[in-house]
Amino acid sequence: MIERGGSGGARERLARQFAGITPWDELEAVHMAEGLDWIASGAPLYRTDAPDVPDPHLVAYTVVLSPSEEILLVDHRKARLWLPSGGHVEPGEDTWETVERECREELGVTARPAGPAGKRPFFVTATRTRGARSHTDVSLWFVIETDPITTYDEGEFAGVRWLSPREVLAEPVERLDPHMHRFTRKLAKAIG
Repeated sequence: MIERGGSGGARERLARQFAGITPWDELEAVHMAEGLDWIASGAPLYRTDAPDVPDPHLVAYTVVLSPSEEILLVDHRKARLWLPSGGHVEPGEDTWETVERECREELGVTARPAGPAGKRPFFVTATRTRGARSHTDVSLWFVIETDPITTYDEGEFAGVRWLSPREVLAEPVERLDPHMHRFTRKLAKAIG
């Protein structure tokens, strides 16, 4: 565990995670720079009151990659979008701990690092959510592998599906996380 409240060493570790990501494009470089400024500002990092306090707050996406390089997307009931699984980083929780916890809670499996970044985040985004209580999720995207997925949190997800990178890119972006196409292109190039 890291220090509670996101001060001191926890902020430094988080800043190193952000700075360790190689940006795919100009937008990711902007999101990284804004994230680093946010961390350095001393502003709260972790959600303390659902859905939007503070605004912004930190999220960890868990992009499950199959042995055949398909990506698992979940039909998120509240967001009404197909997204990677994942969730909010709890106060005092390391981002990889969030990945492990969310995989157990949402998919009933153990997360294992995969792909080009290992236990480090591979992608970073800052996204304004939809709905009446819109807020900004600052998301670190982790690439993982798991044992076969045989169940999922049906209260949170209406369904799950595996898609090849080509199939993800064929999906209308309006049905996905707005950065899903960019992430998929970055991942396809890295594993390519």
